[in-house]
Amino acid sequence: MKKISKKKLEKISVLLMDLDGCLTTGHIVYSSDGTDTKIFHTHDGFGITRGRDLGLKFAVISGMTSATNKMRVERLKIHHLYESIEDKLIPFEELKKMYNLKNENFAYIGDDEFDIPLLKKAGFSCAPKSAIDKVKKNVDYVCKKNGGEGAVREIIDMILKAKKLI
Repeated sequence: MKKISKKKLEKISVLLMDLDGCLTTGHIVYSSDGTDTKIFHTHDGFGITRGRDLGLKFAVISGMTSATNKMRVERLKIHHLYESIEDKLIPFEELKKMYNLKNENFAYIGDDEFDIPLLKKAGFSCAPKSAIDKVKKNVDYVCKKNGGEGAVREIIDMILKAKKLI
């Protein structure tokens, strides 16, 4: 893991997030009718709300589609939701064009193998403590917190402190 650069964090305008395993613990409970239930942490929710209010943009890029995902994204007023995404670089490139930003302006938090290509492209890459080892070896920072237990908030606070917004 590399030393965290405050200058790198200062450049972040958009935080991209995997959902399952980052905003949740990764556990998914299915009811008999096929609907899913997930547990989200209020610390992450507050961090996203405060970050948004202070000018950060957010996007969720998930390999799954779920009404639960959509509900959480809408409740937190997250700017973008991409679901059933196999290649996470596609929405990344779309967002870069949309906001006229560079790789260095994006942070990404992911926890599993399919996140690695985007983790390698983002200006600042991070993983929850609960991420698989292969991911942890490919990021700038491994959180002290597990996914679904405040890891996203940890990253948001780091970015906001580097920008002297909190």
